[in-house]
Amino acid sequence: MNLIILSKSDFIEDTERVHIQDHRLDHICNVNKPSVGDELRVGLLNGKIGCGRITLIEEGRIEMEVVLDREPPAPLQLTLIFSMVRPRVFKRVLTQVTAMGIKKIIVINSYRVEKSFWKSPVLEEESLNKYLIRGLEQGQDTIVPEILIRPLFKPFVEDELPDIIKGTHPFVAHPYASEQCPYNIGNPVTLAVGPEGGFIPYEVEKLIECGFSAVHLGERTMHVESAISGLISRLM
Repeated sequence: MNLIILSKSDFIEDTERVHIQDHRLDHICNVNKPSVGDELRVGLLNGKIGCGRITLIEEGRIEMEVVLDREPPAPLQLTLIFSMVRPRVFKRVLTQVTAMGIKKIIVINSYRVEKSFWKSPVLEEESLNKYLIRGLEQGQDTIVPEILIRPLFKPFVEDELPDIIKGTHPFVAHPYASEQCPYNIGNPVTLAVGPEGGFIPYEVEKLIECGFSAVHLGERTMHVESAISGLISRLM
C-alpha cells in the first residue's frame, strides 16, 4: 500500500482530521509501524493527494490531520479491452492495469472464454471496487477507472466499439499477426487482448473490420497478464 486511500466518510465532521479503523489500520500498524507525529502519503478517493500526520494511535483506531494539495498522476491515454479470464488472474490484471494508470477497462466475452467465468463473484461491484482500490493504492493514484462488463461479443463490437475507438489508434493483440506491436504511439490508444489462446480468427476479423490493426509481441507466447503489461509498456 503505497498510498492510503481516504473516503469522505473517514473525515471527522467539519475538520481536516480523519479516523481509520478498517484494513488500512492493519496495514499501517503492521507495515508502517507508526508513531504519533509520523507522516503518511494519503489521497482522497477521486480527489487530491497529500500528506497525513498521525495525531492519535489507540487500540483499533488511528487519527490523522491531512493536507490534500496535489493532483493525482495523469491518466494513461489507453482504453483496455480484454476477454474475461480465470477469476484469480482477473484480480491480478485489474489491480495491475489500475496501478499503471488506465482509466477505462472493458471486459468482454470471446469464444475461448469458459462460461463459468461469467458467474464468478469477482464481477460483482463490491469485488471490482476492491481490486480497483488495490491498484490505486499500488500506483499512488486516486481516480477510480471506469469498468464495463460486456458478455456478448458481437453486439459490443458492432454497436458500441466504433464510438469507443474514435480518436484513438486501435490495436488487437494476435500472436499470428504480421505486424509487430509499435513503440510509443504518442496518441490515445485502444488495445484489445484476447483470452488464453487468443481471439479466434472470426473475432480478429470483426475487430479489423471495426478499424483495429492486428499486432504481435514477438515469437514468445505469454500469459494474458504478461502480454497486457508488455503491450501497454510498448504502446505508451
